[in-house]
Amino acid sequence: MPLVCPLRRGLPSKLCRSFSSWPWSARWTRPLSIIFLWTKCEPPPVPPAARLINAHEDEIALVESTTHGLTLAANSILLGPGDRVLLSDLEFLQVAVPWIQKKKEGIEIDVIPNRNGEVLVEDFAERLTPRTRIITISTVQWTNGYRLDLAALSRLCHERGIWLVVDAIQQLGATPLDVRQTPVDILACGGHKWLNSPFGCGFLYIRRDVLPDLHPPLAGYLSIEDPPGGWGEYFQTPTTTPVKNYEFVNTARRFETGGTSNYPGAVGLAASLKLIHELGPHRIAEHIYALTDQLLAGLDRLGLKIVTPRARENRSGIVTFSVGSAEENVKFMQRLLEKKILVSVRYTSNVGGIRISCHFYNSPEDIDTLLSEVKKLTQGQMPLSARP
Repeated sequence: MPLVCPLRRGLPSKLCRSFSSWPWSARWTRPLSIIFLWTKCEPPPVPPAARLINAHEDEIALVESTTHGLTLAANSILLGPGDRVLLSDLEFLQVAVPWIQKKKEGIEIDVIPNRNGEVLVEDFAERLTPRTRIITISTVQWTNGYRLDLAALSRLCHERGIWLVVDAIQQLGATPLDVRQTPVDILACGGHKWLNSPFGCGFLYIRRDVLPDLHPPLAGYLSIEDPPGGWGEYFQTPTTTPVKNYEFVNTARRFETGGTSNYPGAVGLAASLKLIHELGPHRIAEHIYALTDQLLAGLDRLGLKIVTPRARENRSGIVTFSVGSAEENVKFMQRLLEKKILVSVRYTSNVGGIRISCHFYNSPEDIDTLLSEVKKLTQGQMPLSARP
């Protein structure tokens, strides 16, 4: 996803303003002043991230990426040999990787086949066993944009006492998700896709009720309760010793690195979330639905194969279509890229094709331009083998 104009213009000035506004004497005499500079001089991203999914602020931790968040989840839930994890065969590989690593500990993975590009809750229900402990899933599938019935899956997991670990990077910023209406246990979302934030900062949601059952795999000093008088006074105390019984915070922040983090990235994430809230998540979703309706209708008129399931309740900002084989789709993509129309080709488990992503910065005119070029290619006005 591109770094949208207000954020691209504003981010460098925000960072420079943050640094220049900090007193020089404070920078060099107050311990940790550089570390706290960003959060003191710019709004932090945690409140708007919590607001985005209707969570409590103490349920949000900042992470580097979705990969980081999913890995924390996999290493925080206690599992034993023979315990089973369920996931779909459509998943982006990172959803599976942390659990594959745990197979050496005796964890088993059950892969649920998709049905014509759809991930169905009833298929998961049929594969549950007494040893099923976790279902890990993307709310929106990355190759075809299928948005699953998360509410039904949430109910299933709650009824059966199964952990629900969610990758929401292909949904948040495009279509709303409310974790109070649709409870999940853990949710990870990087900032650089539909949130339009710079690389390297996202957030992790951990439901309050499950925090006591998790075992944080990281132990950093910034996850410790602040000492009396604060860290500045603590570091200036001669009797300070490294070995003692530290008290860690009892919130999602306990799952952060607990050390120096991507503070410039956090400023960028806060700015991007601010923009999303100003535009309105529901208004963004309706705009995206209108664009994808227009796109689907145009592709239908051209007689092209639509890979994305069409039901509105299962739609997202992604529409995938195909002109034939994977090789033909790649050639088609390359011709569109030559026209500066940014699309991609993505496949998993033989589901995929030419992927188009529509967001709030796109317009109906953008869709018309895309469809016009697609029409030229498919009607032979611009042969795939031709080169400028």
